Amino acid sequence: MTPGRPPAWAVLEQALRHKHPVHMRYRGNERLVCPHALGWKDGRAKALVYQTGGTTGEGELPADPRQRWRSLFVDEVEQATISMGAWGTAENYTPISNGIAQLDLYVDPDP
Repeated sequence: MTPGRPPAWAVLEQALRHKHPVHMRYRGNERLVCPHALGWKDGRAKALVYQTGGTTGEGELPADPRQRWRSLFVDEVEQATISMGAWGTAENYTPISNGIAQLDLYVDPDP
């Protein structure tokens, strides 16, 4: 059985369904991300996102766009708001991620 969804889930889900970026705060960093998958791992909600702006725990974003994927715990996402900016992704996207054990919703990699 899947536990309750954290408050940020609704914002991430809406952004994923409509391919809109999300401004948010995660572990002390302001980020601009594009949600690609939502699901669960070990009873916690997780999101696979492509980060297009802001900073990470390691500092600046990597120059290589294929290295901007992040697996985040949804219950640690703060101040999530949908942006009408451009949707971002990278050629190496796959909804299969070691960060998410049970997928609930994801962007189709072959639209």
